[in-house]
Amino acid sequence: MQKLYLLVPLAPLLGSIIAGLFGRYIGRNWSHRVTIALVFVSLISSIIIFLDVLEGNSYNGSVYTWLISGDTRFEIGFLIDHLSATMMIVVSLVSLMVHIYTIGYMHDDPGYQRFFSYISLFTFSMMMLVMSNNFLQLFFGWEAVGLVSYLLIGFWYTRPTAVYANLKAFLVNRVGDFGFLLGIALVLMYFGTLDYTAVFAQAPELTEKSIEIIPGFHWLVITLICILLFVGAMGKSAQFPLHVWLPDSMEGPTPISALIHAATMVTAGIFMVARMSPLFELSEMALSTILVIGGITTLFMALVAVVQTDIKRVVAYSTLSQLGYMTVALGASAYSAAIFHLMTHAFFKAVLFLGAGSVIIAMHHEQNMQKMGGLKKYMPITYWTMFIAALASAGVPGFSGFFSKDAIIEAVHFANIPGVGFAYFCVLATVFVTALYTFRLIFMTFHGQPRMDEHTKGHLHESPWVVTLPLIVLAIPTIAAGWFIGPIVFGDYFTDAIYVSSQHDAIVRLGAEFTGIAGMILHAFSTAPFWLSTAGIFTAWYLYNYKTDLPEKIKGRCTPIFILLDRKYYIDELYSWLFAGGTRSLGTILWKIGDVKVIDGFFVNGTAKVVSLTATLVRRYQTGYIYHYAFTMIVGIFVILTFWLY
Repeated sequence: MQKLYLLVPLAPLLGSIIAGLFGRYIGRNWSHRVTIALVFVSLISSIIIFLDVLEGNSYNGSVYTWLISGDTRFEIGFLIDHLSATMMIVVSLVSLMVHIYTIGYMHDDPGYQRFFSYISLFTFSMMMLVMSNNFLQLFFGWEAVGLVSYLLIGFWYTRPTAVYANLKAFLVNRVGDFGFLLGIALVLMYFGTLDYTAVFAQAPELTEKSIEIIPGFHWLVITLICILLFVGAMGKSAQFPLHVWLPDSMEGPTPISALIHAATMVTAGIFMVARMSPLFELSEMALSTILVIGGITTLFMALVAVVQTDIKRVVAYSTLSQLGYMTVALGASAYSAAIFHLMTHAFFKAVLFLGAGSVIIAMHHEQNMQKMGGLKKYMPITYWTMFIAALASAGVPGFSGFFSKDAIIEAVHFANIPGVGFAYFCVLATVFVTALYTFRLIFMTFHGQPRMDEHTKGHLHESPWVVTLPLIVLAIPTIAAGWFIGPIVFGDYFTDAIYVSSQHDAIVRLGAEFTGIAGMILHAFSTAPFWLSTAGIFTAWYLYNYKTDLPEKIKGRCTPIFILLDRKYYIDELYSWLFAGGTRSLGTILWKIGDVKVIDGFFVNGTAKVVSLTATLVRRYQTGYIYHYAFTMIVGIFVILTFWLY
């Protein structure tokens, strides 16, 4: 079985190497055949491992030792339990569907082989992250997915907007990763090891230990470690205020939007916090911080999605909001609900992204929803799969998103952590907003009168099977994945992987009221989330399919609010002025004063002037006359005697 563990990450790595180094020799067809086949091998291996874990077999061991420094061992190893096995299935399945989808979406792109190499390399990086059993390997996978996402977002490197977007993503993630690295450094400093099991075993001993960062201000070590680790999660999982990179990353090809922003990279932070639950459960302050940050991200990013007209950006802001839901669940100690929503979200959000890509193909790469409409009759498969995903995203009872989202909302309601009231208001209000912007996308794109030009309208047709097949396959778990909520969220499925303090019993209390799938669906009809979701869907239908002139009137009367949302609360402008502008100002000061005046003016030119002045003075005594030299010698002797006598 250990050899099978190695096969899971190494198979896509091999595919990446073959497509990347030998793609021009084996051609386009063999590049996608090899990478798809090897990702399929990874998926089959993950399924076998998952079934083995269900039988009670877990694994925690080292593959090899990379470095020994004193008593500290830096190792590469695997931790295979219910949490990692679940993530392996989700990552490999979505990755396989994206690989197949890419054949249709990128078929005319000159960087075809390079793209397949990148997405296979990304799959390898993500597998190394979720299978790690120590902080060293976790950090390797963490940085590797960041690097490959940089390459994928800027894949079309001739576009200035793509170059700007990948630089923005890289720099913002560096901020989060710096905090993450500091957290890992503190773990090594206080625990003397980077192995998860050893760190978790020692963690309770540090609950009272404090550290003085600023003179007079003491922090609990465990709280500081958790907050620094969460800063890394804020960057990778795009939480406020480090969320600004994700919407701009839509400049990359659509397949990577589904791969990176639905199931894998952006959920890495959620997975990491859940994996570190034995640490986070020891710091209520860290959990409270997570609750508030998640609540802000959930509601405020959902509101921005309502005014977007780019079909991919609507889904991007939806991703931000759903990640906020997961973060709120983590802060409420509902780790199992967070991972369950991660899983269901991976499927329905991948369908929305890939469906958006199918629409973009049909529209000749037009992404503005204001130029769409009436696509339902031309693209029935794309429509119905996206409609199913929209129902799941809106939390309609029976679909996967309903079960995971309702579990989070109710868990927050039962939680007793400071800040839970604010978080509960945010997640509850977002139910209405989510339904509104999701079905706004559906109605503007597929219903009503066509708004595209005649040339585009004349060439509208359903996408090829390599595009629609992944949509159909992913639509199945979009419907059915939520039906496993009982054992996963309320059962003992994650007992071996997630620790929850007895003081934080929200999931336990919620589980006591769980009456099965049918009972949960029936109960939903009497709860606020159902009626908020219904109201959101009805509002979207009324505004964007019935009274289509009303949105413009509302926009005219609420111009300041519209501008605020359209400008994304001016956070990008703030960062541009404060950080980018501040850096440029600092650079200008260092250039004009440090470089021009100090280095060039004083040291370089000053040295030259001193040499020139010295040479001018000395030259006066180098005349060639003997009596001048004698006079100089007498003066010299006089100076020496003066110093000697005194």
